Amino acid sequence: QVQLVESGGGLVPPGGSLRLSCAASRIIFNIYRMGWYRQAPGKQRDLVATITSGGTTNYADSVKGRFTISRDNAKNTVDLQMNSLKPEDTAVYYCNAFALNSNSWGQGTQVTVSS
Repeated sequence: QVQLVESGGGLVPPGGSLRLSCAASRIIFNIYRMGWYRQAPGKQRDLVATITSGGTTNYADSVKGRFTISRDNAKNTVDLQMNSLKPEDTAVYYCNAFALNSNSWGQGTQVTVSS
């Protein structure tokens, strides 16, 4: 059973930065596409960014130029650097590990952007 543990959420003022990290275990990490998704209250869970084992990235239009996803295949971690945060970025952020016949989620970490 894949285990994903997120960390790094918190309260930050508009324009601020946060770095989320996800540690994966019980996983052959370098075959998985890793990603970050977010869910605001009353809304569906949406893609934020993904990164393949080879480093190809994909971003939601709303975060392009502000967020950067990265992974360390030696440490089994995937990070999300979030800059120029906006109130509309407020959500629970979830780490995701996807491969053929496997789709796993972390427990989520709250990010709140407010003055």
